[in-house]
Amino acid sequence: MADVLFKKVDYTLKKLIEDIHVGEIGLPDIQRPFVWPRSKVRDLFDSMYRGFPIGHLLFWENGCSDAHRTIGTDGKQKTPRLLIVDGQQRLTSIYAVLKGVPVVNEKFHPENIRIAFHPLEEKFEVWNSAIEKNVEWIPDVSVLWKPETSTYAFTQDFLNRLKTRRSFSPEEEKRIPVAIDRLVKLQDYPITALEVSYSVDEDHVAEIFVRINSKGTRLNQADFILTLMSVFWDEGRKQLEGFCRQAKIPPVGHTPSPYNHYLLPNPDQLLRVSVALGFRRAQLEHVYSLLRGKDLQTKQFSDEQRERQFAVLRQSQAYVLDLQNWHEFFKVLKRSGYSGSQFISSQMAVLYAYALWLIGKRDFHVDTYCLREIMARWFFMTTLTGRYTSSPESRMEQDLALLRDAHTADDFVRVLDQQIEAVFTRDYWEFTLPNELETAAARNTAQFAFYAALCLLDAPVLYSNMKVSALLDPSTKAKRAALERHHLFPRRYLQRINIGEERLMNQVANYALVEWDDNVRVSDRPPSEYVPELETRFSPEAIREMYHLHALPERWYDMEYPQFLKERQKRMAEVIRQGFEKIRRE
Repeated sequence: MADVLFKKVDYTLKKLIEDIHVGEIGLPDIQRPFVWPRSKVRDLFDSMYRGFPIGHLLFWENGCSDAHRTIGTDGKQKTPRLLIVDGQQRLTSIYAVLKGVPVVNEKFHPENIRIAFHPLEEKFEVWNSAIEKNVEWIPDVSVLWKPETSTYAFTQDFLNRLKTRRSFSPEEEKRIPVAIDRLVKLQDYPITALEVSYSVDEDHVAEIFVRINSKGTRLNQADFILTLMSVFWDEGRKQLEGFCRQAKIPPVGHTPSPYNHYLLPNPDQLLRVSVALGFRRAQLEHVYSLLRGKDLQTKQFSDEQRERQFAVLRQSQAYVLDLQNWHEFFKVLKRSGYSGSQFISSQMAVLYAYALWLIGKRDFHVDTYCLREIMARWFFMTTLTGRYTSSPESRMEQDLALLRDAHTADDFVRVLDQQIEAVFTRDYWEFTLPNELETAAARNTAQFAFYAALCLLDAPVLYSNMKVSALLDPSTKAKRAALERHHLFPRRYLQRINIGEERLMNQVANYALVEWDDNVRVSDRPPSEYVPELETRFSPEAIREMYHLHALPERWYDMEYPQFLKERQKRMAEVIRQGFEKIRRE
C-alpha cells in the first residue's frame, strides 16, 4: 500500500471557527472572491440543521512557523498551520454567518450574509425586507452566536414580540424554544477535514483537489502563490487585486488609473509578470516552493528563506504595478501598430512583453527610446507567430534563459534582435506567412498583423480618405463601429457563382476594412459592379497607392476568385513585412 498523504481530523463548527479566528486555519480566497449565491448559504444551514452531511474539507499543512499577523480579522494570534484548499466557500459561509462578519463579493465589495430562520416552520430563507417586518422570523441568525446574546433571553423576547401580533397554541410555544436551541447548537455540528502533509508538493495537492471535487475549478500554480500571499503578505495581494479592479473601470476625471485599452488583467496574470521580473522564471512551480521557504537542494523549509523570497516578490510587484511603467509600456504596443485589444489574440504575448520590457528597463538600463523600438519589434513578432500560444510558460522560460549571459543594454537588444531575425527569415515572409493567410479563422494572427501594418504604414481605409489608425482608435465609441470587415467578393455573389463553401467565402484574403456606410452600399453586388463606382472618388495615383497598401492587384475585381485569393495572400504577407520594417527603420 502506498504511503497515505493525509490524515483525517474531526472538528466541530465551533472549533473550526475558533481556529480561523485565532489564525490556526488560514481562510484565503484560493479559488475566487465569495461568489456563492445566498440561496446556497441558506441550503447549507438547512442541511446542517437537519443533520445532513455537507462534505469534507481539504486542508494543507503550511510547513513553516511564523509570528507575523495573517489573514482574516486583525490581531491574529498565530500564523496558519493549515491552508484550506477545498471547502473555502462552505467555510467562509459558516464563518461569516456564525461570526456576523462581512465577506467580499464578486465585485470586491464587503457585504454581510444575512440568513433568516422561521422557528415554527423550522425553515431557512435569505433575508429580505418582508422577512425583516415579519415577527415570525428571526431575520438574521448571526445574532444568536454573538457573545453577548443569551439564548434564553433572546427566546423569551422573541415569544413576547410574537404574542403581540398573533396567538399560538401551547404546543407551538414549546416548539419555538426547541427550534431556536437546536439552531444555536449548530456550533456542535461535526465536520471532517482531510489534512494533507506539508511535504506534499502543490501538483499533488491540486490533483487531490480535482479527484475529490470533480465540479471544482482546477487549481493552478498561481492560485497557490496567491494563497501564500494571503498568508504572508496580505497587503501585497490586496494591492494586486485592487490594481486589477481599477484597470477595468474608466477613471473619473484626471485621477491616475491603470485603466487602458489593451489589457484587463487578472491578479494571476500580473503575478506572472512579477515572477518573471523578480525570479526570471515563467514556470511557477519552483517559485511557489521558494515562497514557501523550501530549499530546492535540501528540501528543507526555512522561515528565513521564505522571507528573502517574499522580499524579491515585493520589489518586483512594486515595479510591475507602477503606473508610470504600466502606461509607458503600452506605448510599445501602439508603436507596434496595435491600437487596442481588438486585434491582439494573445494576452500572454502582452504579459510577457511587459515582463521583458521591465527587465530591459530595470535590470539592463536600456534607453527608453531604444527599449520601445526593440520591444515593439519583439511584440510584433511574438503576436504574429503565436509564440506564446502553445506551452507559453515553457516558451517564455526559454526566452528568459537567453538573457542569462547578457550583461549590458546592448546585450539585451542584441539577444532579442537575434531571435527576431531567426524567426523572420526570407522563407517565412515568402512561403510560411502566405500559407498562414490561407485560412477562414475569425481571429487569425496574420490578419491582425496586416491591420497593424496598415496602421504603421499610415494607410487610408480602402476607398476612403480617413486613416485606418484613426478609425481603429479604441477611445472612439459609437453605436456602430467606424470600420467593418467587408467581403471584397460578397458572400451572396460567390454563392450565385457556385462558390458556397464557408471556408472559401470567408478567407482572410477576401476581407478588407471599409467604412460601415460603404459596406452597406456594396450589399451583395459583384466587385466588377461596385468597385468602379468607388474608384471615381480618387485619382489613378491614389488608387495605385491604396491598392498597394491594401494588397490588391490592379483591376482585382476582374480576376477569378481563386486566383485573387492566392495573389492577395502573397501581397498581404509583403505588406505585413513592410509594416514590420517600418518599426525597424524609424
